[in-house]
Amino acid sequence: MNYEDYKQLISQRMGERRYIHSVNVAKQAKLLAEKFGCDADKAVVAGILHDVTKETPPEEQLALMNNGGIVLNEVERCGTKLWHSVSGAVYVRDVLKIDDEDIFNAIRYHTTGRAGMSLLEKVIFVADFTGEERDYRDVDIMREKALRDLDEAMLYGLQFTIKDLASRSMAIHPNAIACYNELILEGR
Repeated sequence: MNYEDYKQLISQRMGERRYIHSVNVAKQAKLLAEKFGCDADKAVVAGILHDVTKETPPEEQLALMNNGGIVLNEVERCGTKLWHSVSGAVYVRDVLKIDDEDIFNAIRYHTTGRAGMSLLEKVIFVADFTGEERDYRDVDIMREKALRDLDEAMLYGLQFTIKDLASRSMAIHPNAIACYNELILEGR
């Protein structure tokens, strides 16, 4: 399959808003990949497919994850909004037969981050925050940081997410904390 095939696939799996978001993430991923020396083709594929199961019913996502050998931790079991990144990675690997660990991980960790992220994983994480249609408060700051330094943008995005979750008394995924801590400690 090529990019146009993937666009067609996701247009059938999601509504227009999410489709536009996915196309924008792919565009942003390509821009960031080219800027920071990442494989742009992989970035486009991971970007267009990062939300492939976002609108898939929960029971289908669970089946994908179970059949794919995924064991959810406690935060993931209770945080159904996190499922699409895991089920999406499994879908891409097992249904679309894209046998690329870096693409798998870029999709799997695009919502939480993790310690030890590859360049492609960082590109997709940041591209998801900075796609053209995004309009949250301070998105312009995030976009500036993204074009300057991926780690700086990731740290800003993680701070945003962690503050938001904490303010709503929601669980914070251990991978997000590990990613945040790694960025802080490496920045010293």
